[in-house]
Amino acid sequence: MRTIGFVGLGAMGLPMAQRLARRDYAVRGFDLKRPAMDALAEAGGEAAASAKEAVRGADALILMVVSAAQARSVLAEGGALTALAPDAVVILMATCAPADAAALARDVIATGRRFVDAPVSGGVKGATGGTLTIMAAAAKPVFEATKPLLQVLGDKLFHVGEEPGQGAMVKTVNQLLAGVHIAAAAEAFSLAARAGLDPAVLLEILSGSAASSWMLKDRGPRMLDEHAPVASAVDIFVKDLGLVLDAGRSSKAALPLAAAAHQMFLAASGLGHGAADDSQVLRAYEALSKSR
Repeated sequence: MRTIGFVGLGAMGLPMAQRLARRDYAVRGFDLKRPAMDALAEAGGEAAASAKEAVRGADALILMVVSAAQARSVLAEGGALTALAPDAVVILMATCAPADAAALARDVIATGRRFVDAPVSGGVKGATGGTLTIMAAAAKPVFEATKPLLQVLGDKLFHVGEEPGQGAMVKTVNQLLAGVHIAAAAEAFSLAARAGLDPAVLLEILSGSAASSWMLKDRGPRMLDEHAPVASAVDIFVKDLGLVLDAGRSSKAALPLAAAAHQMFLAASGLGHGAADDSQVLRAYEALSKSR
């Protein structure tokens, strides 16, 4: 499994594809943004004219697109599925609803090809350094066949189940916690600002206290910078927490904290910060409390 078609060269997809190319995989990539394809070519990959051309005869297709709808479009409307080698594997690494991942798997498997539901966590830093957490669901033999490839991309690889959709569900739970943690940190900084506290001192104190979290340490410094570089956008959590709430509705699980966090990310997006780093959900709290 050395010839890889890679569709979706965004903030995380590009460094993932570059890692594979630098590890001597034959990577043909496609994205709507030409600079991303040029960057892949500079790393030793090949830019393709279309998704179909990227995967023609490939052993595997990695989908690192934004949504299940985009994945479906690439596979069906873009003709990528029929262009793959007959026994190729489709690896869905985008964050999708569990039901959508399962449906995509059925479509792929019906053609005789294999499927791995393998969403990731770790952001741009993890994608660049090969330290992603990968939550893979597939039949055990399929998982074992793709394991060497996935280990190039992540150093925390888990086989979470045999059924596609189980990986997506693990990622859904992950995003519930991640989104709530970011929103909670923003709420704390908003309160501190209203009280006239120095946010930098507060961050130092909280980062070493029982109130600390990975998200606080990672997003906290960026919350204090209105022009923080974008590692993951506000609109990503608008989407992901929406998937969390959909999963809650379908399983009749009450998710009040996730719902509240979703509203704050949605408010930040509505205020014009949708493309900003997700730490800028703080701006929604500031708008509510008029702390600035």
